[in-house]
Amino acid sequence: MTDLDLSLLRTFVAIVDTGGVTSAGRAVGRTQSAITHQINRLEAQLGRPVFHQNRRAITLTADGEILLEYARAMLRLSEEAKARFAAPGIAGQVTLGTPDLYAAYLLPEVLGRFSRAYPEIEIQLHCRRSVHLHAELARDKLDIAILTEQPDLHAGEIVRAEPLIWVAARGARPELDDPIPLAVLPSGSVYRQRALEALGAAGRRWAIRSVSDTIAGLQAAVFARLAVSVFPLCAMALGMRRLGEDEGMPKLPDINLVLLRRPAGISDAAEHLAQYISRELQSAAPFRPPLREA
Repeated sequence: MTDLDLSLLRTFVAIVDTGGVTSAGRAVGRTQSAITHQINRLEAQLGRPVFHQNRRAITLTADGEILLEYARAMLRLSEEAKARFAAPGIAGQVTLGTPDLYAAYLLPEVLGRFSRAYPEIEIQLHCRRSVHLHAELARDKLDIAILTEQPDLHAGEIVRAEPLIWVAARGARPELDDPIPLAVLPSGSVYRQRALEALGAAGRRWAIRSVSDTIAGLQAAVFARLAVSVFPLCAMALGMRRLGEDEGMPKLPDINLVLLRRPAGISDAAEHLAQYISRELQSAAPFRPPLREA
């Protein structure tokens, strides 16, 4: 077997992430016929098909599922190597602010890869709720911040849209209670506001049973079977059920994650981190929640 071509793998991943050949072509800058030709070349190299022959939907074969994990890893390593040698002399300290939820569920791999590419850049991570991060940026306490876009402040660069979902503990049915018990963040939280608005529009009565400043506190209330909560999809964990319209829960809107820089300006090291996070979060595959215990 010949060496796998990264450009073919990039096209393969783009089809999976965008859900179609035409949209993948826009993502990688190729025509539909060129995309089809690339996939044919990739399957010829592997000697196996990676997509089922289904005109209605693009689905991976078992071999395609296996290849997808390798392809993502190879492309990540390629980008990491390019970043490392593009600016090998960058050094300094960067203060990054973000809610604990994003620090725990979206940023670990991103920051790990960045640190390997830029070992001379030290990252200080400050976890705060989004409503407090704007003020800390204005007071020069942070260099950059990743936070939830606030309804009254449309600033910064949108780097990711994340679905909001209702969650409850497996084996518990708190969504059947009237009023429905809720575990939420404190006042000012976009998650809380969206949840209460959706319940109100659906005519569902609710009662707040638990308030926590952290995602860990909300998870504890859910696992204790005390309440329903609202999470971004990326934070869904084993032991939780996702609730939807079939369970009588109203649909929730997506939330935007935004990246903001300190108004007074930032260092080269901070700018490199900001651009890296932006690129990684925008290109990251949609999160696939765990479906069952291992």
